[in-house]
Amino acid sequence: MPHRRPRALLVVCLLVLVEAAALAGLAAAFVVDLARGAELPGPTAFLAVFLLGVAAVLVLAARALADGRRWARSPVLTWQLLLLVMAVGWFSAEPSPWAAGVVLVALVVGVGLLLPPVVAVTTAPRTPPAP
Repeated sequence: MPHRRPRALLVVCLLVLVEAAALAGLAAAFVVDLARGAELPGPTAFLAVFLLGVAAVLVLAARALADGRRWARSPVLTWQLLLLVMAVGWFSAEPSPWAAGVVLVALVVGVGLLLPPVVAVTTAPRTPPAP
């Protein structure tokens, strides 16, 4: 019988994939801006590539978390902390529903990663597949 993953882990993985999709969408917007003749093509291209890279890491981490791999918690939690820091800056500049949404998602993912059932699944010894 296959081992069931905790619901909290599934929620975390889903939200991380949503974050990755948002980053990929933002990267696409930068590429469109670049194609239309961005004023600063160098930084715009860098941002597009950087966002695609972060999105790729988040997708790989979400897959690894769903598979119960320990390494994936670090990049996901680090990204959530960076999002919280950025959202606090957004709130100080101009409070918005988007900033509140970012805070909410980052907190749900961060707390979800630290819940005992999620930690147990991601730290359990892995059994090698049968030949």
